[in-house]
Amino acid sequence: MRVRLLLGVSLLSAGLLAGAFGYGAANLVPTFNAVPLDMRLDFHTELMKMNGITMQAAMAVAALSSLALAALTRDRARVLTGTAGLLIVTSFLITRFGNVPINGLIKQWAATAPPPDHAEILHRWELFNDARTFTAVVAFAVLISVALREGGRAPEHGAAYSYG
Repeated sequence: MRVRLLLGVSLLSAGLLAGAFGYGAANLVPTFNAVPLDMRLDFHTELMKMNGITMQAAMAVAALSSLALAALTRDRARVLTGTAGLLIVTSFLITRFGNVPINGLIKQWAATAPPPDHAEILHRWELFNDARTFTAVVAFAVLISVALREGGRAPEHGAAYSYG
């Protein structure tokens, strides 16, 4: 029961994370690039205020539930859920050390003016965004594969899932 609950939590949180990053990559980034720079900077700054809470929470729940699932499973399921957890941690690290510092710059630019090399910096933010989106989507796909391999079977009493 614990394993099934953790799998559900992992799927939900990783799906929300991958969906949010995917929506951002497919819709927000092209919109950022289509509007005047001052509008992009203002909107980006406001968006990051909201994202700071929701995205970090989704990353934390997805990573912790996937890694806990890895601890409770064995064999192939352990490898797959551990891989998903590490991919989500990678999304967090890319965000924390790639996107967040640039978000700080964008906030400053919105209040003052962007530097001459702002286009290059914004492009770097987009590359980090693509990378974290990719790792989140792959993590979600890996967790889906675990759920599909499970196929509705319950583990034997006291046993952990094993997809050998």
